[in-house]
Amino acid sequence: MSTATANPQLILQSVFGYASFRHNQQAIIEHILNGKDAIVLMPTGGGKSLCYQVPALCLPGVTIVVSPLIALMKDQVDALKVNGIAAAFLNSTQSQSEQVYIMQQLRNNQLKLLYLAPERLLGNEIQFIHFLKEIQVSLFAIDEAHCISQWGHDFRPEYLVLGELKKHFTNIPTLALTATADELTRNDIIDKLQFTQYRLFENSFNRPNIAYYIKPKKNFYTDLRKYLDQHKTDSGIIYCLSRNGTEELAKELIDDGFNAAAYHAGLDKSIREERQEQFLRDDINIMVATIAFGMGINKSNVRFVVHADLPKNIEGYYQETGRAGRDGLNSEAILYYSAGDVLKLKSFAKVEGNENQSKIMLQKLDKMSRLCEIKTCRRKYLLNYFGEEAPDFCGSCDTCLNKPDLKEATIIAQKILSTVARLNQAFGIRYVADILRGSNNEKIRNEHKQLTVYGIGKDLPKEEWLHYIKELLHFGYLQTSDAEYPVLQLTAKSHGVLYQKEKVFLTAPVQVVIAKEPVIYQQHPYEQLLFEALKKLRNSIAHEENVPAYIIFSDSSLLDLATYLPITKSDLPKISGFGAFKIEKYGMPFLNMVQDYCIQQAIPTRIHLKEPKKESKPKTPHINRKPTETMRTTYNLFRQGNAVKDIAAIRGLSLQTIETHLCAYITFGELDINDLVSQKKQLEIKQAIAQYGTSSLRLLKENLPLYHDYGEIKMVITALEKQTL
Repeated sequence: MSTATANPQLILQSVFGYASFRHNQQAIIEHILNGKDAIVLMPTGGGKSLCYQVPALCLPGVTIVVSPLIALMKDQVDALKVNGIAAAFLNSTQSQSEQVYIMQQLRNNQLKLLYLAPERLLGNEIQFIHFLKEIQVSLFAIDEAHCISQWGHDFRPEYLVLGELKKHFTNIPTLALTATADELTRNDIIDKLQFTQYRLFENSFNRPNIAYYIKPKKNFYTDLRKYLDQHKTDSGIIYCLSRNGTEELAKELIDDGFNAAAYHAGLDKSIREERQEQFLRDDINIMVATIAFGMGINKSNVRFVVHADLPKNIEGYYQETGRAGRDGLNSEAILYYSAGDVLKLKSFAKVEGNENQSKIMLQKLDKMSRLCEIKTCRRKYLLNYFGEEAPDFCGSCDTCLNKPDLKEATIIAQKILSTVARLNQAFGIRYVADILRGSNNEKIRNEHKQLTVYGIGKDLPKEEWLHYIKELLHFGYLQTSDAEYPVLQLTAKSHGVLYQKEKVFLTAPVQVVIAKEPVIYQQHPYEQLLFEALKKLRNSIAHEENVPAYIIFSDSSLLDLATYLPITKSDLPKISGFGAFKIEKYGMPFLNMVQDYCIQQAIPTRIHLKEPKKESKPKTPHINRKPTETMRTTYNLFRQGNAVKDIAAIRGLSLQTIETHLCAYITFGELDINDLVSQKKQLEIKQAIAQYGTSSLRLLKENLPLYHDYGEIKMVITALEKQTL
């Protein structure tokens, strides 16, 4: 086992230009540097690459990175080289002489990271394994590890050979990384890689900067064109189910003046590579693609991902939407949904000769369609799917932003429930809607045209009947059978409506409206004109160096420049993404542009705002303050055993006010922090405080697990301050 030769924190700051680790990156890196195996579940854009790139620079030998796609390898290597890191890839696109040169670099210990495909590592070329045993390999990193599992959404048989890795390299740590794995897939990864002594690191799957919208597919193109008109300068991906679909949609968009191109596996390889390069370099704004496009696309400034068709499962949807907003800036995920897509996908979900796998794939499809039909928070549903708790309201999905009022719809409900009953609970949603509408569709049985309910709903369009049927399902007045083609069934609640004159309240159909421009969160205002000019400068440098623009600097780094306006070279290390190598190579052109802008606009630097605030010492008079009457009321209710939320409800006060009262009692010495916050949470909050200080509650909240709330963080800070009084 190799021993670390450098400090991870120093590497992070000097090489990558980041002040601190995110999520649990530091714990993962320390675990790897101790020579132990790990599986890491981290959302797309969460910083998975740093989990092996930082250890690679700390360890003396080479880190071998297994990657599924040639394009992904090239991108990663380009990005590392821009940071001054010795990296290379080995694949079939290279000439013999190029490959020989790389092998020589490995022998001379001149590379820190080598990217290759799984079949190159452990396939027929067994001699490569013998070669690696002769050089100093410090770490194996397996990217997109879900590809090894048949239960994953992107199973790749070639990944199965990685199960042999532990037989050949028992003492070298292996790190498996994925952004999308449910429990079934996760356990399969561990089993296939033959991990025995390992640690599982899980991060929140939440991508708070992505807003989720699901819209009806009716008038799809008109709505999409309107949206794209409002985002003309933004980069985005539009996913279609079929190759023909991508070609046709791309052509329509191009004809309407949009800078778009199609991408799918049926195109010639050279065309695919050319279009991918054009998209990565911002020469194409919109990529209309099948799921063949995207894995490993690290383009950080994708502002929207649109699904023109329903994805097959939530894992795929999550990973595809996760290609938006990798730079942390606000982005949008829009899915156009039609129940007809579900029927279309059912045939694709079946795996011939494998009934068990077919059943699981159909269940995954069912959960994907449910995401589109729920009336509750979309983000909560997504996070719950991955086994993560989440609040009922996120404030940035269509259902949270457009809470419709419930209106009485008893007669509508009675018509639907009566139709289901008359059809002997033996037909699906669309058939019931057709009966209500009095459809002459050839699929309608003659005997059903004689029913009293046939045609009683001609006054409403079919889409509205489908909407109200789904509402009744959502509120439990109907249920569906557990079958490949589910049928509608009555419930105990439906009998109350049909026979006991109970009233029903449902939501009317609503059209989702998306804000024209996402609001970019910055603690301080930024200079929009400078931001746009910096992007142009970055793009021109990227074209000169023949690399994607985001590899030079991400949008978030440029946003930092346009916000804090550094004017001396010594200010640049304070800007996110400006490591020592990049400062030397690119720093001056960007610094000159900022300086010129500040002179032209007659505005001073704001770099002092970027520096951490000095923590103010707690004021000792607080300890002598007497509680007010309202504070005492809150305190007494808490002592009587009431929960904090319940006290707020009882008193009709905000939760924040109640928490402030209880914080005061911690300061007075009459409440112990252990009465309010569990030991586990206290420890986690204290660890975050040690890393980030107490000047920003928001920063602490963002770097703690989701189950922490602001009130608990304030209480722990208050308790710590009390100890220093």
